[in-house]
Amino acid sequence: MAVDGCIFHRTLTRSRPAPNQASSSSPVVCRESLHVVDVRRYSRDQASAIYFPQAVLSGEDLYDVTLTDGDCRLQVTLDPGLNQLVESRVLKPWSPVYNATFSPALSAQLPECPGASADRDSYRLVSVQVKDSADDEEEEGVWRSQVAWDSLPWFGSSGPTGPLVPLRASRSVFLPLWNNVDYSGEVWMEAPPTEDSLEEEDEEEEGRRPSVTVSELRDCFLSGRRGAIQYQLIVRIINKSHLMYYGRTDRNCECPYKAVLQACDRTGSVCVVLWNSVCVSWYRRLKPGDIISLRHYRVKQHYQAEVDDIEISVNSRNPAAQISILPESSVSPEYLPPAPSYNFYNSKELLERPHGNLCDVIGLLTFTGRSERVRSKGRGAGLLEYRWLRLEDGSSDKPIMVKLFSTSQPETHLKLHPVSVVVCTRLKSIRSDQSPDSFYLTNTTYTQVYCTGLGHHSQMSYRKLQQVRIFLQWLRSQDDQQVLGRALIGGFSMYPPPPVSLETFMKERRGELGFLQGSELQRELERLCYRERRTFCLQATVSMVTYSRRGEEDCCLFWMDRPSSLSSSSSSSPSIRPLSSSFSPTSLSSALSVSTPRPADLSSSRKRRKLLLSETPSKRCPLLTVHTENNNKTVILFEASMEFLENAADEEDEEEEADEDSSSFCTAPLPPVFPPIATETLPLHFDYNHREEQAAAVGMGGGSKAERFDSAPRDYYTVRLRALSDGLMIDAVFLPHFSSSLLHHSNTWTSILSHGAFSSHKPPPSPADLIAMAPQLANQRLVCVLEACHLGGARTELVLSRGFHLKD
Repeated sequence: MAVDGCIFHRTLTRSRPAPNQASSSSPVVCRESLHVVDVRRYSRDQASAIYFPQAVLSGEDLYDVTLTDGDCRLQVTLDPGLNQLVESRVLKPWSPVYNATFSPALSAQLPECPGASADRDSYRLVSVQVKDSADDEEEEGVWRSQVAWDSLPWFGSSGPTGPLVPLRASRSVFLPLWNNVDYSGEVWMEAPPTEDSLEEEDEEEEGRRPSVTVSELRDCFLSGRRGAIQYQLIVRIINKSHLMYYGRTDRNCECPYKAVLQACDRTGSVCVVLWNSVCVSWYRRLKPGDIISLRHYRVKQHYQAEVDDIEISVNSRNPAAQISILPESSVSPEYLPPAPSYNFYNSKELLERPHGNLCDVIGLLTFTGRSERVRSKGRGAGLLEYRWLRLEDGSSDKPIMVKLFSTSQPETHLKLHPVSVVVCTRLKSIRSDQSPDSFYLTNTTYTQVYCTGLGHHSQMSYRKLQQVRIFLQWLRSQDDQQVLGRALIGGFSMYPPPPVSLETFMKERRGELGFLQGSELQRELERLCYRERRTFCLQATVSMVTYSRRGEEDCCLFWMDRPSSLSSSSSSSPSIRPLSSSFSPTSLSSALSVSTPRPADLSSSRKRRKLLLSETPSKRCPLLTVHTENNNKTVILFEASMEFLENAADEEDEEEEADEDSSSFCTAPLPPVFPPIATETLPLHFDYNHREEQAAAVGMGGGSKAERFDSAPRDYYTVRLRALSDGLMIDAVFLPHFSSSLLHHSNTWTSILSHGAFSSHKPPPSPADLIAMAPQLANQRLVCVLEACHLGGARTELVLSRGFHLKD
C-alpha cells in the first residue's frame, strides 16, 4: 500500500481512470527525484510485442526497473527504446533519476504473464533523465545506507505476491545483467532439500541398491522398450556443465534452461539432462562427486553422440522427476559408483601439452583481471563474460594463464582475488601456430572453479592427490610479503600478446574486420556495450605523445608535431576522445615541453616560451631535456627544472626583441588539458585487508571506487593519432611497461610500438628521453592496433597495443 503523500501517490494517481471510465493511457511526468533500486533483465517472448506496439524491438532483451521515492517502491518496465541506458550502464542501481515519464500499461492484454496480471498497477517508463555525476556517488552511498529499501511497501497494487517475476514476458526467472550463463535471483535454490521433502525409500537407510543400472537402461532403450522409467537409478556426478539458456523470442517457455551432468555407476557412464524448472530447484544443490538417486525420468537417444548412446531426461512434468542426494555410507559397497578422476598438470608439464588438451590445474592466484565481455560468434551474438587469471605453482618460471569465462558459479567468481588457492577443472589448452609459446587455458562446457574462502577444497576428493600435495608443499614455503608484492588485481590486460610483425599479425586476423576509417571507428566505439572489448585496426600517423602519472596529470611531458597540430586545431577536423585518454590540441608548433600548473598572473610572453630550436625541418633538437632516474622522482624533477625553463624563456624573449628574424624559433604549446586515465585501466596493488572491496571494484558493475587504491604502475603515455583515411584525430593510452613476454629490441619508438613494450634486455628509456625521441614519429605511417573497452556511461577506454611501421 502506498504511503499517502508520497511522490508516487502524488504523480501516478493522476493517470488512474475515474470510476466507470475507460482506462487512460496518457503518460504522466514525475518532476521530483527518484532512485533506481534494481534493474532486471529477461528475454522477450512471442507476445511481448503487444505491450510495445509503437516500439522497435530490435534486441531480445527487456528490462524491469524497481524505483523508489524513499517511501515506497514501484516496479516498471523500461521502454525498449531506453535499453541502451542499461546496456551502457548509465541507468544502474542507485542512480538518481528525474523527469521520469510513466505510461499506464495495458496489463489485461496478457493475463498469462505472471508479473502483469490484470489486478496489478502496471507502468512503462517511456523517458527518463539520469543524473550521472561522480560527485553524486558518495551522496548515493549515504542515501542507500539510510534507506532500507527492501522493507519499503509497494505502491498501490503494484507489488508482487511472491518473488519478483518479469512483467512483459511469460518467464519465471530473470537473466543476469551481463551474461546468459549465471543464475540470477533468489528463486534459485542452494540449500539441500530437507529430510521431510525426500521420498521415502523402500530400502533400509544402509545398504541401498539401485533398481536398475546404466547398462540395463541402455540395453532396454536399444531393444525398443521406451517411455517413463520409475526404477531407481543410483549414479555419481562426475562433471557438471554450466547453465545453458535457450530462450527465444518466438517461444513462450517460462524457464528455458538446461544443464548436463556426466554421471556414472559401476556399469557405465551416462548424461543426465536437467530441464527447465528442475534447473532452478537442483542446479545449485548438485556438485561433482555427489551420489544421487533418480526416479521418474525418461531415457532418450543422446542428441550429440553415437546412435547407440543414451541420455536421461529429468523434467518437472511428464513425468515429474524425483531426485535425492545420498550419503556414500547409505549405498551398498558393491553398488557404490566410482569416484571422479582428475588430470592435474603443473605449469612445467603444460608447456608440452598439445592444442585442445583437457587438463585440471591448481595454483596460487597472483593476478585477477577485471571482468570484460566479448561478442559471441554464435546465434544471437550475445556477450560472453570473462576475466584473466594468473596462477603460479612453483614448477616453472612461466605462470599458468587462464581465460576464464562464466561457469554458472557467480559467488565463486566474486571470490577470485589474489593470494587465493584456485582449482580449475576441465580446461583446454589453446596454442597459436604464430605464437606457440604464448599458450593459455580456457573453459570447456564442464569447467568448474573452486576457491579458498568458500570451503570448496575440504569437500573435494582432489585434495588427496599427489600433484595437489606437491603444490601445497611449495605453497607453504612462500613468503607472504613477496607474494603480496607481485599480486595485482584489475586493469587493462592483454594475453596472448599480439605478434611483433605486421605480416604475422595480418595472418592471425585473416577473415576478420580489416582497416577502418576514423569515422567508422567512431561509430563502432559508440556501439559498444558496457565492458565490451573489441580490437580495431587503423592506418594513422602520430601527432602528439604525452607522458603522465595517475593523480598528477597537471605535470606532464609532451611532444607535439607542428603539421598535425595545424590539422588538429581546425574546426573541420573532429576527434575521437574517449574520456579515459582524451585531450584537446593547444598549439600550432612542434615542441618538446615540460608542463606544470601555471599561476594566473603569468604574462602572455611567458606562456609562449621558446623551448625548441628548429635547425632544419627534419631535425628537432630539444633545448632542454629532463632526465628522470626513476618514476618516483619524476614530479620532483619536474618542479626543479621549472627554474631553468623560466630563465630560459626570459632570455629568449630578449633575444627575439633584438633579432627581427625569428623564423628559426617556434612557439611552445600550452600544456595539453585532458581528463586523467580511467581508474579501471591501470592494475591495482592487491590490498589483502580490502580484498572484497577491490574484487567488487574490478568486477562487472564496479561495486566501489577504485580510485582509493594504489595502481601499479602509475605512469602512462597518451598518443594522438591522425587517421590517414579522413584525418580524424584519435587519442589512445599507450602502456609500454605492460608486458609478460621477454622482448629484445633497440628501444627506439619504432621498435617499442611494434613490440608494444620496452626491451626486457636493457633498462627502459626515461620518460623524458622517450619524449625527446618522439620526433622520430613525425610523418611515419603506422598500422595501429587499438584495444577498445566500454567502461560505462560516457567512458570508453582506447589502448594502443601495437604500432607497425608502414615502409614505402
